[in-house]
Amino acid sequence: MSASTARFTDVPGDTRTARRLAGRPGPRPAKPRVQHKRAILIFVLPFGALFSLFYLVPIGYAIYESLLVIKREGTFGAATEVFGGLSQYVLVFQNGPFWQSVGRVLAFGAVQVPIMLGLALLFALLLDSPLVRGKKFFRLAFFVPYAVPGVIAAIMWGYLYSPNLSPFSAVTQNINFLSADLVLWAIANVVTWVYVGYNMLIIYSALLAIPTELYEAARLDGAGQLRIAWSVKIPLIMPAIVLTAIFSIIGTLQLLAEPQVFRSFSSAVTSTFTPNLTVYTTSSIPNVNLAAAFSVVLALATFVLSFTFLKFTQRKEAQ
Repeated sequence: MSASTARFTDVPGDTRTARRLAGRPGPRPAKPRVQHKRAILIFVLPFGALFSLFYLVPIGYAIYESLLVIKREGTFGAATEVFGGLSQYVLVFQNGPFWQSVGRVLAFGAVQVPIMLGLALLFALLLDSPLVRGKKFFRLAFFVPYAVPGVIAAIMWGYLYSPNLSPFSAVTQNINFLSADLVLWAIANVVTWVYVGYNMLIIYSALLAIPTELYEAARLDGAGQLRIAWSVKIPLIMPAIVLTAIFSIIGTLQLLAEPQVFRSFSSAVTSTFTPNLTVYTTSSIPNVNLAAAFSVVLALATFVLSFTFLKFTQRKEAQ
């Protein structure tokens, strides 16, 4: 031990000076936790306020309205809202057209969602392939339909399907796409055309995040482009595919704009064609309390279906 070190260590209470002279930094002063909590609160408060105002409050109000019923005093008496308990939910579960519409959109999603996501995955892989030229053009071309509002897209496709208005009358006069047997799948075509580019962009963004070293290692092992896509790319972007699938499931149960527009083109699309169309029609009667009960049940069904799908995919990945 040197003389200088011994001199300072012998002096009690002067350890901070000894550490500074010995080249060892002293302990940093503790940061005040109060300032950290205030900063977190400042950043979280705007989001929390907007989330509560536009999400939690409407949900709570819908649940509140679903527990009320309309009561009249006599035949022509004034209507008042009174607490009715779960009577509106009893009517929901007894409503046959509503559950038929739920089954209709589930069949719609079972066919349309895999086709749409399969096309989105294919287009994303093509854009990510080094063999494809003009990627900027194709990326824009695939995404442009999503920029078209859903109502405008439905009107455009409605005219294309119409036997009397379509420029492809040679086809539409022989095949009635607006008939009761085909109108659901005609709507599925519109939804697929609009949302393939949106889902493709999510999957393509996940592909861009994959390190190129993995592709180089696969090529050194003799893998071609197809093998790299199947064994390297698709497993690594599976979380993005699951995300788009969950978005698609939610969107399927919320189908509204396209069927509502197609009511002007086809008598096969009724006021209870989809669950959301049933809610809209019921609220227009007006029967806001029953429409609120429909909405709550539909929201719960959407949550259960999405959560079940997410847990199923997570269990498959764990295996």
